[in-house]
Amino acid sequence: MKPGPQTPGMAGQVVAFPQRSAEQVGFERAELQRILDLYGRMVAAGEWRDYAMDFDRHAATFAAFRRTTERPQARLEKRPALRSKQGMWTLFGEHGQVLKRGHDLANVLAPMERRLVKAVD
Repeated sequence: MKPGPQTPGMAGQVVAFPQRSAEQVGFERAELQRILDLYGRMVAAGEWRDYAMDFDRHAATFAAFRRTTERPQARLEKRPALRSKQGMWTLFGEHGQVLKRGHDLANVLAPMERRLVKAVD
């Protein structure tokens, strides 16, 4: 292969790619562990069968489905921009209604935990 043309004076220089304007929001390991633990127990109880995760610069989303072709039965969002306001965690129901908001992931997941207890009984 033949190297491409070089601009005079560019030999040996490192060209840096532009930095992204905003970082991508994601789940920390402990958060994801807690979410997937709940997911596994809901799968074992026959409530959920599939999940999806979405990450962008504003929010990280975890959605759980009873069937793949339906809308999510539950959706959990992490929005760090809301940390100082109503809390960065929001749990949405199947029809988009807000089930719980808060600063602590365990408290926000509580409605799903209660649902799991009912499903096992």
